[in-house]
Amino acid sequence: MAQKPKVDPHVGRLGYLQALVTEFQETESQDAKEQVLANLANFAYDPSNYQYLRQLQVVDLFLDSLSEENETLVEFAIEENRRGHLKGGFIQRGVCSPGHDLMQWP
Repeated sequence: MAQKPKVDPHVGRLGYLQALVTEFQETESQDAKEQVLANLANFAYDPSNYQYLRQLQVVDLFLDSLSEENETLVEFAIEENRRGHLKGGFIQRGVCSPGHDLMQWP
């Protein structure tokens, strides 16, 4: 199991999310990547996190995960699209239109 990111408790929500993104990008551990992506997906449930997730380009992490060999990362990315919490980001980037299902992505 991945360790919690080493974050100064005074950096706030944006700092914590930045630490998660950095950990995802830098770790070689597939288990850590899975845990971090799951954590980021959980943060997407709270609308107060949307601005931070967009600022940190978390949508790109989910999109990039679609091309991973790790099936769990692909499943997390597809599930996040299905839940729609970050879908506004997918739509804004022009990656898909409203109602488009990434399971049918060419």
